[in-house]
Amino acid sequence: MLFLRLKNYWASLPDFSMSHILLRIPLAIVFIQQGLSKFPVDAAAGAAFGIPHLVWWFVCYGEVAAGVGLLAGALATLPRIRETPLIAEIGDLITRFSGITMCCVVTGVIWVVIKPESLIQFVLNDYLHLSLWVGGLYFALRGNWAVAIQKQKQKQY
Repeated sequence: MLFLRLKNYWASLPDFSMSHILLRIPLAIVFIQQGLSKFPVDAAAGAAFGIPHLVWWFVCYGEVAAGVGLLAGALATLPRIRETPLIAEIGDLITRFSGITMCCVVTGVIWVVIKPESLIQFVLNDYLHLSLWVGGLYFALRGNWAVAIQKQKQKQY
């Protein structure tokens, strides 16, 4: 009886399927802002961190592209747009690639700039970069909600 009540309770809760937007927007804003603050790309700015010009170029453009990609991936989850053939799948790939890019950039920041003494010290003292890294990892592993729902529906039939 209790189990049935709990099951009915969980079924009655609303499903806010666009909740991923609440994560995407702040992550995208931070990455786009940080990337744009490095423009124009200057080899001397990268050299100040001990980073070669090519790597610095990838960091600058990677930050902006990851933020924009995260927002573009969100567009592919909108109901009318995701029904277009291949849009949901492409949006999922863009989201995952943006998440991987975010993890790579933040990992570089952690290793090259922050250089924490230990993992514990990093986790306890640098919540911003930890949050950015975990947010990127979430989207790299999860992708888009729309594709996940389509896969579930296909398995049912």
